[in-house]
Amino acid sequence: GIGGAFQYGLQVSIINSPAEYIKSFIRETWLKRYGSSPSEEIITLVWSFVVSIYSIGGLLGSLSAGYLSVRFGRKKAMLFTNIPALLSATLMGLSRLCGSFEMIIAGRLFSGVCGGLALNIHLMYAGECAPRKLRGLIAITASTATAIGKFVGFALGLREVLGVDALWPILMAVNALPALVQLLTLPFFPDSPRYLLIDKKDKEGCI
Repeated sequence: GIGGAFQYGLQVSIINSPAEYIKSFIRETWLKRYGSSPSEEIITLVWSFVVSIYSIGGLLGSLSAGYLSVRFGRKKAMLFTNIPALLSATLMGLSRLCGSFEMIIAGRLFSGVCGGLALNIHLMYAGECAPRKLRGLIAITASTATAIGKFVGFALGLREVLGVDALWPILMAVNALPALVQLLTLPFFPDSPRYLLIDKKDKEGCI
């Protein structure tokens, strides 16, 4: 779940605490770039893009999840979700250094794609790999991972941790850690028996 539903929960909650710092960054960047202070309407509009574009990315990720899980298998599709996660972490983590609030918007889009893919494929992969007796319990892990992700996002956003002006780019890039953990561990996991039997016609592999 750490590279699946956890990513979704983390990204949903992590945007709340640095809101004022990101708005200040948008204001400062606009002033340096155009030589005039932006109106509150422009700040609100840009901030709205930062928040809402995650949902557009999530829609794109959800629509792609079915195709990727059949085309490449559940495990490889889960590994693929780490690409947009790492891209988003890089863009948002370097946005202040590069003086570009557009990088935050692009990063949020990629993190949405990751969340949409991860949430759907996690459920599919875990449910298909689970023994029959444990299938219900294993399916619940998606909800558990989402809840833990939200909790970790809120905890990291505290002022005593990363929720300060100097550290908000690190807070926005923290989703790289679960992505790296999954990249290092998931290759050792088996592929879905259902995928091997139905899509790959590999009965021996399935057994």
